[in-house]
Amino acid sequence: MSKYFSRKPGELQAYVPGEQPRNIQSLIKLNTNESPYPPAENVTKAVLKATNKANLYCDPTMLAVRQQLASVYGLTPDHFTLGNGSDELLSFAFLAFCNQATGAAFADITYGFYKVLSRLYATPTDIIPLDEQFCLVPEDYVGLHKTIFIANPNAPTGRALTLAQIEQILVSNPDNVVIIDQAYVDFGAECAIPLVEKYDNLLVINTFSKSRSFAGGRVGFAVAQPSLIADLETIRNSINPYNVNALSQAAACAILENNDYYMQNCAIIAQNREYLTEQLSALGFETLPSKTNFIFTKHASISGEQLYLGLKEKAILVRYFNAPRIRDYCRITIGTKDQMDALINAIKSLI
Repeated sequence: MSKYFSRKPGELQAYVPGEQPRNIQSLIKLNTNESPYPPAENVTKAVLKATNKANLYCDPTMLAVRQQLASVYGLTPDHFTLGNGSDELLSFAFLAFCNQATGAAFADITYGFYKVLSRLYATPTDIIPLDEQFCLVPEDYVGLHKTIFIANPNAPTGRALTLAQIEQILVSNPDNVVIIDQAYVDFGAECAIPLVEKYDNLLVINTFSKSRSFAGGRVGFAVAQPSLIADLETIRNSINPYNVNALSQAAACAILENNDYYMQNCAIIAQNREYLTEQLSALGFETLPSKTNFIFTKHASISGEQLYLGLKEKAILVRYFNAPRIRDYCRITIGTKDQMDALINAIKSLI
């Protein structure tokens, strides 16, 4: 850290992404919740075509993508904006809807980027513990009068709220925005987008990274009533109006044109999730119920760290969090059936 850095030592704690080894050909990579399936062929064609105009700036309004999103979700383009991944949209939401008066609130065990952003923007924050079963308790958020961030389904636990529970939180906080960050919703949870036209304080954030096989393309989208979207647009255009490049915009349009392919892949991943959960249960693992493309699991005879390190020696990467309450667990991304079988065989040799 240089002498010119304006922050005090320890003031910020940066987000730590999952391992991204350079040589992944020899690895089974189950640590960052990427899709095991590639984008459909039309995506490559769309990106190559867009490359021919890469000398020109991309469309700062991202209209073509917003029109496609409107078609998929039954809304208008004004209900959408896009970000360089959903993380950028979360950052915009902190800037737009959190201040010293409103502050923010989120769970103690959830997506780690919320805490990073709250520190980055010096936001007063309420950290609300999950219950003993790692469930978010809606009553803890009723009448909170804070800007609320909820990962639904939650990460790394995989548990999800129902739409009725989300509505309970929305109704009781009419003067504050409730952000539902549903990166994993397509793997079995209830989508909150149908609630958007009913509640003007609801902001839903989603991503192409998980269910739509485009983690490397960095495209996220936010859905809300046009007034909230206008707020995010003011922030976006004050920071970087060209935040989603032309190649990623072209790819996003192509992905949405072939949306059924990705939803079919999600169904296969959900089947593989249930298969893995059953196989691990037979080996003595305790796995939390999951509505995502990963599971959160532990075993009585091997610690989370031992499992992570043992699998790494066998060229299988999973995610381990050395944090209170969850250090016994590992988070394991759901891959193909062959990858799940290889994982099961490796675990059998360890335990």
